[in-house]
Amino acid sequence: MSDERVLTELVEDAVDKGATTVEEIHRAIADMPLTVLERLGVFEATTSEVRRVQETSIGAIYDLIRDVNHKVAKLATELLPERTPPAE
Repeated sequence: MSDERVLTELVEDAVDKGATTVEEIHRAIADMPLTVLERLGVFEATTSEVRRVQETSIGAIYDLIRDVNHKVAKLATELLPERTPPAE
C-alpha cells in the first residue's frame, strides 16, 4: 500500500474517532441542563421533547460529519496514484 493511501486511512480513522469523541462530549454537555430540570420536576413534557429533538439533531450532525469523511477518503483513494516502489 502506498504512503498516500496509508495516510488517507490514518486521517480518515482519526477524523472518525475525533467526531465520535466530540459527539459523546456534546451529548453529555447538552444533557446536563435537561437532567437538572428533570430532577426539579419542572417542564417534564417539554424536557422530554427537547431531549428527543436534541438527541436526533446531535446524532444527525455527527453522522453527516462521518459520512463526508468517508466520502472524502474514498475520493482521495481514487484520485491518488498508486506508486510503484523504486527499482533497486
